Amino acid sequence: MIDIHTHVVPARLAADPKRDPRWPSIEHSTGDQSVMIAGKVFRKIDTRSWDVQRRLADMIEDGTDMQVLSPMPELLSHWLPPDDAEYLAAAMNDQIAGMIAQAPRNFVGMGMVCMQDVPRAVQQLEKIKALGFAGIEIGTHINGVALGSESLFPVYEAAQSLDLGIFVHPLHPSGMERVGSSPEFAATAVFPLETALASVSLLAAGVPERFPRLRILLSHGGGALTWILPRMDFGWLLGAKGKMTRIPSELARQFWYDTILYDPVSLSFLGNAVGESRIVVGSDYPYTIRQKQPGAFAKRALGSDAVLAENSFGFLGRHYDVAVLRATEAPGTSEAGPAHG
Repeated sequence: MIDIHTHVVPARLAADPKRDPRWPSIEHSTGDQSVMIAGKVFRKIDTRSWDVQRRLADMIEDGTDMQVLSPMPELLSHWLPPDDAEYLAAAMNDQIAGMIAQAPRNFVGMGMVCMQDVPRAVQQLEKIKALGFAGIEIGTHINGVALGSESLFPVYEAAQSLDLGIFVHPLHPSGMERVGSSPEFAATAVFPLETALASVSLLAAGVPERFPRLRILLSHGGGALTWILPRMDFGWLLGAKGKMTRIPSELARQFWYDTILYDPVSLSFLGNAVGESRIVVGSDYPYTIRQKQPGAFAKRALGSDAVLAENSFGFLGRHYDVAVLRATEAPGTSEAGPAHG
């Protein structure tokens, strides 16, 4: 069972007054760790964000054999100056690579690049490929630049050429001012709307048609996208086509979607809308909002074994030799079961 949606934070990331004021850092105190941004606590974290042995123990409990490691979304830092962003991306990618090296048959990497400077991002994709990662994670916009902007097309072209996937995660969502003084609803209620906005941008710009081999994964089940596809289809038939030459619901089947919907009826609806072969298991580990035992949840809702690993291999671009984790084994000492697929 492969968990495609998990996040990591570097064990060490020092504050640096010479860098941009929004430079993130990791603060350690007795029994407490925090991600600091602009001198304020952004999020309390714990050692699960980087401790391989602790993650492996949790994976056994969740019935997970492999995790796909990606950065904490806020650390994507699409708003930093390019020099700072490039340095941070290298540090983040080194963290992920180091974790994979400790358990190479239980972890896969989705790294980060300096998306706010497209030429640098294209160059960094070569490094992502050299590290053996399956792709990169990006936000639902690049500091206000829509994902359908042609300025980002060189990144998509390079990722497609290098056979790298792109994992799209909500970041600094639009519409929080409409929620009012309740920022705690950002992740639960506004993230799905933000993902839908990014998805519509990609569709309207014709990205799935222009880059047909580019693998794009939409987090949290694609957010609200599948619920508005019938309306988009109707509009497309009336002439609201953007650059789409095919009906939106058909193009949406070129994306990939994770299972973090919490409700089996919603997940079943997603499967009917986009096809079960495009759905991969995700948990949002290690955060409070995480879906525990995500594989069991996905299989109950969809009734498909393919969602556990085979679909993930499709998004990741190849089959991996996965070391199956068993509850009777100590973390980090798993023996290889049969290679999935």
